[in-house]
Amino acid sequence: MFRTALRNVLAHKARLLMTVLAVMLGVAFVSGTLVFTSTISDAYQASSQKGYDNVDVAISPRSQDSHSGAPGAVPRLDQKLLDKAAKVPGAASATGTVSGFTAIADKKGELIGDGFSTLGGNYFPGKDGQDARYPMRGGTAPKGPHEFALDAHTADKAGYKVGDTVRISVDGPVREQKLTGIFTTDDGTVAAGGSLALFDTPTAQKLFATPGGFSEIDVKAAAGTSQTALKSAIDKVLPKDGAEATTGKQLADEQAKGIAQSMDGMKNGLLAFAGIALFVGIFIIANTFTMLVAQRTKELALLRAVGASRRQVTRSVLLEAFVVGAVAAVAGLAAGIGIGAGLRALMSSTGATVPDGPLVIEPSTVLASLLVGIVVTVLAAWLPGRRAAKIPPVAAMNSVHATATTKSLVVRNTIGALFAGAGAAGVLVATGMDDGKVVMGGGAVLLLIGVFVLTPLLSRPLIALASPVLRAFGIAGSLARQNAVRNPRRTAATASALMVGLTLITGLTVIAGSVQKGIDKMATDSLKADYVVSMASHTPLSPDVAKKIAGLGEVTASSPLRNSPSRIGTDTAYLTGVNGKDFGKLTRLDFTKGSLGELRGDRAVVDDVTAKEKGWQPGSRIPVTYEDGKKGTLTVSGVYQGNQMINGIVLDNATLAPHQKQITDMQVMVKTAGGPTDATKDSLVKALGKNPAISIADKQDVSDGIAKMFNLMLNMLYGLLAMAVIVAVLGVINTLAMSVFERSQEIGMLRAIGLDRRGIKRMVRLESLVISLFGGVLGIGLGVFFGWAAGELIGGSLSTYELVLPWGRMGIFLAMAALVGVLAALWPARRAARLNMLAAIKAE
Repeated sequence: MFRTALRNVLAHKARLLMTVLAVMLGVAFVSGTLVFTSTISDAYQASSQKGYDNVDVAISPRSQDSHSGAPGAVPRLDQKLLDKAAKVPGAASATGTVSGFTAIADKKGELIGDGFSTLGGNYFPGKDGQDARYPMRGGTAPKGPHEFALDAHTADKAGYKVGDTVRISVDGPVREQKLTGIFTTDDGTVAAGGSLALFDTPTAQKLFATPGGFSEIDVKAAAGTSQTALKSAIDKVLPKDGAEATTGKQLADEQAKGIAQSMDGMKNGLLAFAGIALFVGIFIIANTFTMLVAQRTKELALLRAVGASRRQVTRSVLLEAFVVGAVAAVAGLAAGIGIGAGLRALMSSTGATVPDGPLVIEPSTVLASLLVGIVVTVLAAWLPGRRAAKIPPVAAMNSVHATATTKSLVVRNTIGALFAGAGAAGVLVATGMDDGKVVMGGGAVLLLIGVFVLTPLLSRPLIALASPVLRAFGIAGSLARQNAVRNPRRTAATASALMVGLTLITGLTVIAGSVQKGIDKMATDSLKADYVVSMASHTPLSPDVAKKIAGLGEVTASSPLRNSPSRIGTDTAYLTGVNGKDFGKLTRLDFTKGSLGELRGDRAVVDDVTAKEKGWQPGSRIPVTYEDGKKGTLTVSGVYQGNQMINGIVLDNATLAPHQKQITDMQVMVKTAGGPTDATKDSLVKALGKNPAISIADKQDVSDGIAKMFNLMLNMLYGLLAMAVIVAVLGVINTLAMSVFERSQEIGMLRAIGLDRRGIKRMVRLESLVISLFGGVLGIGLGVFFGWAAGELIGGSLSTYELVLPWGRMGIFLAMAALVGVLAALWPARRAARLNMLAAIKAE
């Protein structure tokens, strides 16, 4: 039986090719994902560990007492503590560090780097006057508030040399700094394409922290002193409640763990799409082996007649599947390694920060790829093999194929209806729940399985709808319709592969378009302001920007938005400070109770969710502990419907500012006399010094930014789901090719009685087109339903959510399904037309 199975594989190489390709693509996606995430994770971990080469013990403020937590006195790491740390037994040196966002403009005024990768820090010279972390390639270390040093990679990229004047920005206003030095560094952010600017320590403290303060103190151990021993010595000089010490190894391990966890989300997302591709591939594999077994019915019956048991016949089919799966898995692993390398190169080419490092192929990746390819193929082939073994030998040798009984069809349709009904009910129930994601996900899976089981039943009436169109193609069209419904299970399996891919694509398109519309409407409805000014990196903005804007002649109203932590009772909450006088001119809030009035003194407005949780009404008095630890009382003047733009407790900046330790703005809303025109925007850009770090966005810019984000996300998802569609195309080709082989005698007879080659081609193409459109219609219909249902859940947290049916894109998806049918039929149609009619008629 083993030799028989191998001979069958070798005898049907062409027939199994499409199955191999389908499995190979799925395995390639799995292995490519694992190689890519392992490579990126390893590169980031290696990069982060370099940053701790000179750190044996790090001293930092306790996390629960940090500025980002509850209000109260915030401890500082100062020069006094640094001096103590440097003198403990076993310490070789101590370095105080501060860091933060620093935008560097190139010679054209454009921002170099992006977001977190655009950093600034302090140059901390040791006893020899040099900072060992940043050896100077040219020039000298920065001294004074108007000098800075730049990493060599950024300097070379921008064409800067020692002595140049460079425009930079830390928190808003443009600063012109003299470039005194260019240094080299092993910093992972710089290696990944970011930039690093260094200032002398007093300047950096003023820009990024507080005068005399450090964000961290790094201590280097003397020769022969372990990190643990040094930490124990440092613990003795630390203030009891203000700071904590951590070994460099522990920091590196924690960062490596954090990087691995952050990569898990990407890996799981990519593996989900790989799973979809493999799921679609299962239809192809099952279809292929079903047809192979049907074509070899006499052969299998003869094996049964000469003594082979049912179990041996099943094993023979499974062995074929094992060989096919093993070949596909090995090929998929090789392709996946190439995909992993390609994805990394693609990320680097798009400007993403990816550190250098070797391609990582872990043993688990190899094992997972081989197991996935083999197990999926064997499982998909098990049912056809089992069916083959159950056919009575005499009936099979007489070519009396065991057709599905009425009982089996009733059982199948009943199970499908139960699954579909339960799934649809679950999805509908979930739409009315506050958090129905799990229920909806389960219902969606059940509904999809139910529709798949019912697809043979649905194929006849839905394909019959195409009869009037097919009749226009004459006898070829009529034959195509009959061929499409001749074997409903085969048609269903072929169409279902395409259905799954289009269901996901359509559902995601509906959700993304509807959410985009809701956020766009929210931005338009809740803002009266013409412009929103913020940092391009979404970091805090200097209050000097708001002052400069308020002083411009064309500005009629403006308000900075500030966030400050506070304590209300035992809970921590954030207060939002605004310009109470102009706030009503810049926003359009819907008040359910009370009104905005004029925000001043202790008056505040609260979003409806917070008011409901706390039981607050207009007139309620709120005891609050401000950021500096001082207590006060706010009076609720109104309750408004919150949204993603504005929510929480809003009060006048004049009330909030005296309690803030460091005043920074998240954004500034601006209303101008001339409205949002190009001239007005240019005026604002010039007034702010043509600052590359500052974003000035009108409502259209906000809308375009949202659209760009969703389009980027959708395009990525389309690219990933294209894998499933490609697998579906292979399935259609495979089904048609084997169907042509199976119907060789019939095609020969058609040729003999007068149907020409063109008619044969047209018949096969129309059959493919009908099957593909059948799958497309089912997929788009299910996708719209799932998109609507998911939107009902999203609408609970996004009040402006509005269902948008992308008719244009759905038309494109249906056309794409038709194109799949046309392309998939090219080779099978050509093969059918070239059959020798006499040889085909004689074929058994």
